[in-house]
Amino acid sequence: MTEGLAPVGLERRFANFKARLPAPPDGAVPSTALERERRTSIGAERLAAAVDGELVRTSRGSFVRVEAPTTLLPVDRGRLATLPGQPPADAPLLCLDTETTGLATAAGTLAFLVGLGWWEGSRFRQVQLLLPDHADEPALLAELATHIPRDGWLVTYNGRGFDWPLLVARYRMAGANPPLHAGHLDLLPLVRRVFRHRMSDARLASVESELLGLRRSADVAGWEIPSRFLDYLRFGEPGPLVDVVRHNDEDVRSLARLLVHVDRGYADEGRWREAPPGDLAGLARAFSREGRDEQALGCLDAALSSAAAPSATPPREDLLLAPERARLAIRESRPDDEPWWSPRRQPDFGGRPGRYPIAGAWDAAQSSRRDAPWTESRMLAERARLLRRVGRYRDAEATWVGLAANRGTVGTLAWIEVAKLREHRLDDLAGAVEAANAALRLAERQAWLGRPLPRLEVALGRRLARLGARVARRSAAARVGTPKTPGASTASDAAAAARRTAPPRSSLFEAPVLGTSAGWRRAASIAARKTSPAPVASITPSDGIAG
Repeated sequence: MTEGLAPVGLERRFANFKARLPAPPDGAVPSTALERERRTSIGAERLAAAVDGELVRTSRGSFVRVEAPTTLLPVDRGRLATLPGQPPADAPLLCLDTETTGLATAAGTLAFLVGLGWWEGSRFRQVQLLLPDHADEPALLAELATHIPRDGWLVTYNGRGFDWPLLVARYRMAGANPPLHAGHLDLLPLVRRVFRHRMSDARLASVESELLGLRRSADVAGWEIPSRFLDYLRFGEPGPLVDVVRHNDEDVRSLARLLVHVDRGYADEGRWREAPPGDLAGLARAFSREGRDEQALGCLDAALSSAAAPSATPPREDLLLAPERARLAIRESRPDDEPWWSPRRQPDFGGRPGRYPIAGAWDAAQSSRRDAPWTESRMLAERARLLRRVGRYRDAEATWVGLAANRGTVGTLAWIEVAKLREHRLDDLAGAVEAANAALRLAERQAWLGRPLPRLEVALGRRLARLGARVARRSAAARVGTPKTPGASTASDAAAAARRTAPPRSSLFEAPVLGTSAGWRRAASIAARKTSPAPVASITPSDGIAG
């Protein structure tokens, strides 16, 4: 550089370059813009021809419209509306599925293909809107808004969490309001709640293969779809997008097929006996979430009756279980088979138990995960809770007593539930004592077999001590004519009187006979020590649990 001359900046170099370019005539479009528009138009026409669609040009841009032949998929909307979470019978349904350039819902993700489907009588009609280029997105969004009725419901698969929020973001970025609709039916929660227990996962492809019995041939994988669209934009070759359009067409049709499957197999109560028991148990939970407890009880009764009926052939869901799920089913059906030294048994580190140790114990004994198998004991526990909720306490008590025949942890927890019912709902303190005593014997049996339940034993000790105090207060009230709920001083006097008149203490190697002061003292001592009692000689493997 010559000394004394200032260096030439980059902006000045660009200004000098532009000044040397010839100026276009007035009103003329630069040749570069014409060339770009011509290439875009040719690419859109080639795309429309490749996917057998129609290129639609509007003032906002262009898009490719693909319409497939209609399919016969009749659905009884009135019957379907009786199921929990389903739209009203008179609301139009619009099935929607998108193909995008990524899995995020932020500004960098584009929905380049939107598949739509709706019913016209018993026929299912499908339309797909395909984006030729980024600049044509306003035209596609405007066309999509014309297909969404204001009083209609969207039907998607994970659309609440992905498809619709992404479209809302694209409408906002285009400076438009998203179209209004009356409701949104996302089928993913329904599949997880009703069918997940017998499926390897909850993907739509798994729904097709394991529920609908369909197999796709030469289908494109979901992870390939973004790269295929980006390659089309880069090279202009529409061939790879043909498989993407076919994939989206099958996805939208599968939404309709799934609705038909739910309508035919589960909306008709007369066909509940033919459904898998686990499906009915999941449907019962869906009814219960809406407060329809009587329908939930009907589902569970049908599930239990079909589970008890002998079957010559194994059910289909058992054939579809993956090896991991088969092992899970075995573990769930026999929750107490793992000894205390097994690495597969969840450790109990002791310490101060929580305020509600029983709820955690239930979850440890019977998994409440949606993918956990619905065993008969799990369905019985669900039925007993529903019976208690609707006020049928005697039926709930009978169900818990029947479940207590399983012994082990489940039997112990079932006897605790019986004690709760008898104490708080049936006003039967003697029966509550009997149930708590049976639960304690089962807990001690578990400790003798090397599978201790220290938190349950602590909770049982506290329960027995409290029940003993209530029995003593009631007995003292009956003798002296005081109210059934005396003050603290009266209760302490009654307890002291019961201790003074207590018979000689029994041997430490005998089970505590609750109902005597010695039994109450031993139960209280168990709670104070916060540890498992010594094995009792009176407990044998054939020891009954009738209290």
